Amino acid sequence: MDLTTPTWSTDNTTMNETYLPCTASMPIILHSLKAGIAMVGLAGNAIVLWLLSFHIQRNAFSVYVLNLAGTDFLFLSFQTVYSLERILLHFYAIFFDIPIYLINVFIFAYLAGMCIIAAISAERSLSVLWPIWYHCQRPRHLSTVVCALLWAFSLLLSLLLGHDCGLLVIGYYNHSLCRSYNFITTAFVIVLSVVLCGSSLALLFRIFCGSRRIPVTRLCVTITLTVLVFLFFGLPFGIYWFLLDWIEELHKVFPCHIKEMTTFLSCINSCANPIIYFLVGSVRHRRFQRQTLKVLLQRAMQDTPEEEGEEKGSSRNPGEQETVWCSS
Repeated sequence: MDLTTPTWSTDNTTMNETYLPCTASMPIILHSLKAGIAMVGLAGNAIVLWLLSFHIQRNAFSVYVLNLAGTDFLFLSFQTVYSLERILLHFYAIFFDIPIYLINVFIFAYLAGMCIIAAISAERSLSVLWPIWYHCQRPRHLSTVVCALLWAFSLLLSLLLGHDCGLLVIGYYNHSLCRSYNFITTAFVIVLSVVLCGSSLALLFRIFCGSRRIPVTRLCVTITLTVLVFLFFGLPFGIYWFLLDWIEELHKVFPCHIKEMTTFLSCINSCANPIIYFLVGSVRHRRFQRQTLKVLLQRAMQDTPEEEGEEKGSSRNPGEQETVWCSS
């Protein structure tokens, strides 16, 4: 199994290497970097999963963060195994077979992660733009239900891709359906990107512009940084793999090993999320403070201004929002 030539691209006779001279050492360098970054990301996401599952009381947004850490952990697990297999094969001629259907897990984790990031950004914007509705009429278990639906939808879409693109049934490949499902996935990725950008811009406008500005909280900073990192590092993977790889004319334009590069950027995205949480939680009065990882993660999801959070910290948990009186 070689991710540099996915099953749906094997029918393209004109590949990128035909047009541009490629450096033979570039793939192994990228695989080595991916393996190192993926291992760091696995450790960070494992810590987030452990803390949110057993040590921190969950709220609306921590449920999303928990599920996002799960998708990142799954994505990086596959990347670690695949990169180590490439490294062992290159340096020691040791080969172990990786089932091709695991690419489906790889795609499933990516789609689920993107869906959850879009859901986090959209819900945060709703909580800022319509706070009364959010606090008074929002279903209590909305975050859990939304995450379950997004996991299920991502699984269904990845299974459709895997079945007709030859990733599940060996010897079966339907070019027209595979192409159609890839374009559908691309449209879905673009819609999610619009949701991400639109909700983030609405949130930033509400914070910095208008007559009713809201104070900046750590939760806003955490969500904004997570969205920005995904747009710069995670989105190129989806755009290239599901759309641009089908357009043969673009193979002349893109540099060599573009698939490995986009995958490498996506690994950075999955690794960066835990780092963002702990960095945002460690900044206090524009200075870094040493605290336990549990406290740092709680602070990163704190939805109150820093001064107010300090004054009321003894009576309210980090991440708990202000009390809004709702009429019956």
